[in-house]
Amino acid sequence: MKFLLSLCCVYFIFVSHSYAQTRVNMGTKSTPVDSEVSLTLYKRFQRYNASSKTAGDVYDEHINSPKSVNILDSKRKFYVHSLEGCETVVYNLDNFQRIKVIKHKFDKSNQNLFKETNYFDYKFRSKVDNYNHFQGKPVESCFSHNGKYLWVTYYRRTYDQNAAEPSAVCIIDTDKDEIVRVMPTAPLPKMIACSPDNKMIAITHWGDNTVGLVDVSGTDAQQFKHIKNLVIDKQLAMNFSTSAHVDRDANCGHCLRGTVFTPDSKYLLVGKMASDGIAVINTSTKTYMGTVTGMKNNIRHLVISGDYLYLSINKFGYVQRCNWKDFIKYAETNINTAYKSWKEVSVGTGARTIATNDGKYIFAAVNSQSKIAVVRAADMKVVAEIKADSYPVGMDISADGKYVIVTAQGKSGGGGNSVMVYSVSYK
Repeated sequence: MKFLLSLCCVYFIFVSHSYAQTRVNMGTKSTPVDSEVSLTLYKRFQRYNASSKTAGDVYDEHINSPKSVNILDSKRKFYVHSLEGCETVVYNLDNFQRIKVIKHKFDKSNQNLFKETNYFDYKFRSKVDNYNHFQGKPVESCFSHNGKYLWVTYYRRTYDQNAAEPSAVCIIDTDKDEIVRVMPTAPLPKMIACSPDNKMIAITHWGDNTVGLVDVSGTDAQQFKHIKNLVIDKQLAMNFSTSAHVDRDANCGHCLRGTVFTPDSKYLLVGKMASDGIAVINTSTKTYMGTVTGMKNNIRHLVISGDYLYLSINKFGYVQRCNWKDFIKYAETNINTAYKSWKEVSVGTGARTIATNDGKYIFAAVNSQSKIAVVRAADMKVVAEIKADSYPVGMDISADGKYVIVTAQGKSGGGGNSVMVYSVSYK
């Protein structure tokens, strides 16, 4: 696994300097022009050109390393998480005006948001007066209770430079767009998912090979409670030096990432990005069953739509697909072996977030090649591509398929600070 992790790190360094940075012109269209799906760069919120006079190109100082985006169709708005800005920016989905900026800053004025400080038997190591005084760096999010709540994970608390201590997740009331509660988590949570039956939240901790389960069976956010923190194979020790910076994108064990519940809410699937396979969790018994392998390595994102489980394979640049029921049936009797009934298509190196609204087309953010690829699900063929600002990472699609919204976070070499809204038309 150390060899693979080193290979991944070398790969990330290589691609960050192998592709020229791109800034796409407004009105850019996808190719080929006669495709069954067409995309146009319709709107953009960016923080790199304050003097832009181009229609639709909006300078917004709050777009600071945007990591992910979530569309709430029922309330006609979308949420962009600015990781380095420690903010969530809310926009109207109809007129694309900024509605609000939610600040992830906690001090003596809002300690009522915390019902607890400790997370199971984890320990804080930083020498601070109050562990609940910090700014949170928002990473990913998910909705629960039919969009009533938005859950946002924090990469780390700002005083924890190596993301080695308990972090947190906040709960936003989407009627008021205000944080109503903050709950502690294990180190470095990234992906988060809500079960289809709205009874459980799963928080995947990139930091130490664990997955936290939260009981959300009621509707009152103050009553939500942690159930269990599951270890996937072996928990990573948080024995990093407190006096030196540690690259936690490399020192992350399995680097657990993609997370999805099966439609019947009976199982939770978690991708091991730095090792091999998908961890399978039984949500009824709340136990880790084991890992199914057989897909390509370096899984980044998992999505279930209709009959199919889709994976994005970051390093090799693929989208893979299998029947999710067949996958689960296999896992129930053949855990810790290789499942091989995959269909796949190459979309370009650095495949990150994938999204679909109805399962007919899969949209993929291709980070290293600064583009969006559209895959026709029926035969797993790429039918359209469009350029994106460097380097696209997060994505969501509106329920009607009319808009695809993409975040470009950037890398150490530049790029990023962009949120692109693509309009989509279909033949």
